[in-house]
Amino acid sequence: MSESNFKSLEDTLNKYIPPEELREVKRVLYGRPDDNELKFAEETISLAKDVDIELKGYVFTARKEDLRRPRIVRVAAVQNTVDIPTTAPIHVQRDALHEKISNILRVAVTAGVNIVCLQEAWTMPFAFCTREKFPWCEFAEDVENGPTTKMLKELARQYNMVIISPILERDANHHDTIWNTAVVISNNGSYIGKHRKNHIPRVGDFNESTYYYEGDTGHPVFETQFGRIAINICYGRHHPQNWMMFGVNGAEIVFNPSATVGGLSEPLWGIEARNAAIANSFFTVAINRVGTEVFPNEFTSGNGLPAHKDFGPFYGSSYVAAPDGSRT
Repeated sequence: MSESNFKSLEDTLNKYIPPEELREVKRVLYGRPDDNELKFAEETISLAKDVDIELKGYVFTARKEDLRRPRIVRVAAVQNTVDIPTTAPIHVQRDALHEKISNILRVAVTAGVNIVCLQEAWTMPFAFCTREKFPWCEFAEDVENGPTTKMLKELARQYNMVIISPILERDANHHDTIWNTAVVISNNGSYIGKHRKNHIPRVGDFNESTYYYEGDTGHPVFETQFGRIAINICYGRHHPQNWMMFGVNGAEIVFNPSATVGGLSEPLWGIEARNAAIANSFFTVAINRVGTEVFPNEFTSGNGLPAHKDFGPFYGSSYVAAPDGSRT
């Protein structure tokens, strides 16, 4: 099968393996023979279609207990394309993504979502390959009172939903230092806190140390109405001790918003967050971008390859893994 015809591993399995064998294949690959698909209301399905969103939902089952009531939490993992050309004015690019994510959150609330996590640096193209400070650092904003957080505070309160918003942070209190930061907003619309990316890749096209260095926030866990959550941003997933420290600090669900491309990490993607769930007895939510982002100027990466304007497609493949090793 040529690469151009390959949509996803799941698509290929469903297409070529007979149903009676597919259950066994999924049992071995995913830890459960059935997808346990979540049934959405017609309102949710219709709205998703209206705003052109591909909707997937899955359920993890648990043994019923006699003395404790079940605690059911619905999490949403958002992967999305960047549709506006990277040559457009910065405010046009950001406003378009604000609108797109607002539409996605409208769908999420009709599906009963309690906690939603957006993809890494969701308010912008992933320009940290270009080595250009301008115009990309213009996307950086204040974590508590920037336009993105202000918008999401209102939606979190309106939708009774915890929102994790990974953005490029501008730290005005420290000479406009730039950080790669996940902002956590409570379901009552208040700012809970932040976590700054603590492992920075210097590999392939990822030239992120041009923009920010390792974060200084440690391994924070945030108490919410729906559980104790943490965020292991992108490259941190390669470090088992990183996952471990979020568990030591009490996390029940650890989100991993990422931006990574096929040639660099795809064989690792389905393993790392799942291994972390098993090793640390928490749920993990792995989120990757999707699509190809093209930049106006060619860039190189010091790896001897010809200059290019994109670093390949983000392969999506977001999933959730449980402490028993099963995954969606």
